[in-house]
Amino acid sequence: MNGAESLVHTLLDGGVDVCFTNPGTSEMHFVSALDRIDGMRCVLGLFEGVVTGAADGYARMTGKPAATLLHLGPGLANGNANLHNAGRARTPVVNIVGDHTSYHRQHDAPLTSDVEGTARPFSKWVRTSRDANAVSRDGADAIVAARSPTAGVATLILPADTAWGEAVGPTEVPPPPARAIVDDKVITLAAEALRGPGPKLLFLGNAALLGDGLKYAARIAEATGAHLLAETFNPRFERGAGRLAVERLQYSISHALDTLGELSTIVLAGAKVPVAFFAHPGKPSVLLPQSCEVATLATPDEDIVQALAALADLIGARTDRKVEALEPPALPHGAITLPGLAAVIGALIPDQGIVVDESVTSGRGLFPATRNSRPHDWLQNVGGSIGFGMPAATGAAIACPDRKVLCLEADGCGMFTLQSLWSQAREGLDITTVIFANREYAILKQELANVGVPSPGPKALDLLNIGRPDLDWVGLARSMGVEAGRATTLEELADQLGRGLATPGPYLVELVM
Repeated sequence: MNGAESLVHTLLDGGVDVCFTNPGTSEMHFVSALDRIDGMRCVLGLFEGVVTGAADGYARMTGKPAATLLHLGPGLANGNANLHNAGRARTPVVNIVGDHTSYHRQHDAPLTSDVEGTARPFSKWVRTSRDANAVSRDGADAIVAARSPTAGVATLILPADTAWGEAVGPTEVPPPPARAIVDDKVITLAAEALRGPGPKLLFLGNAALLGDGLKYAARIAEATGAHLLAETFNPRFERGAGRLAVERLQYSISHALDTLGELSTIVLAGAKVPVAFFAHPGKPSVLLPQSCEVATLATPDEDIVQALAALADLIGARTDRKVEALEPPALPHGAITLPGLAAVIGALIPDQGIVVDESVTSGRGLFPATRNSRPHDWLQNVGGSIGFGMPAATGAAIACPDRKVLCLEADGCGMFTLQSLWSQAREGLDITTVIFANREYAILKQELANVGVPSPGPKALDLLNIGRPDLDWVGLARSMGVEAGRATTLEELADQLGRGLATPGPYLVELVM
């Protein structure tokens, strides 16, 4: 058994049975091991950002890591943007990166680089295997690190000689450690904060937005009169009919300040203190009033559901709040408008669908329009590094082959990782992608005004325009094996979206705005 084989066996024994790959020469022994050892599903991405983003989407839906396979420092650098997003979402990923053989590095060959240095800003755990016998143990440690309560990206670097050298293994992978139970004193302090005077907010993130977390949060709000609100960007959010409708804190600093400006108390349940996404001149970074009392019920790394259950029990909160009835919006007609496209999407979200949202400015009105839609999961770009949507949809579809995936993608973001479409076609994945083709970085036009540039000139505006020439998303999709259609009205959007959702396999709708 060589080092690569010992690692593949260890990954499989540790529950890691999907590997998203874009390999090179230094990874050939690992590729050979994947070929000869049964049990690992291997998915090729034509760009490393597709690979790492797909691992993020997969793990968000399964709760367990996939492996990635990247080629040396430059390959890792190409994948780091979506590793950043995975890390900010606390998504478990076992990120395997090849490197030159240990004795070849001294010769400074063209692809030589500081792989560990490239990995550290985007990984919570980094290790380079020193020899073939260490590989399986290092792999087991990577799985444990990725699945720990602090969850995130664990990067294991394999010099090529550690992959081909004779090795022992595999190494047994221990079960993931349990999340820390929140202390009774912390529960009591949170209860006292919610009993205090003035407007109160229970601010939700992570597991508080899933299943029992939502149920207990609703009971607490019902008993205390506290308002419920979710963080602006969330790894996974269970929504729709039969579930509690919780709005998100809006992205706009002004809107967020209006929402939070009268608060006397905020209790954090798996969320952090709300801060602005970017600093703007003359506006605060922290979005709470200075007089607001902040109490932390549970951090994202702790057992959030246990803490909410204990708090509900302590205050005697046993009455369930009314959940949403199934009442999708009516299909609108006419020209494309943001409320109109939101209504079409809200009407057509499939039952138990998975919505991957990187719609940016076009999607600001989607949450209100989808609260009464069929039950669904909503995945967002937590880290803000664009090019997340289509890769994450790819991973989510592999994780849940029995569920429809709807990807809502801004055209500017989509161009970062459009190679995802090829992987979707190759794997026959059931994904319908809607491209909001406004042919500009519309959000950056808003940001110009936000930072004090209300009247940009033609050169500045040209840097925010992605027309001239216009992108042909229908042609791009078909060139990668994905059937596609174009919509220019709300009726055409409903027709195209319905066609995509009714057809097995990938489909793309270019919505011309």
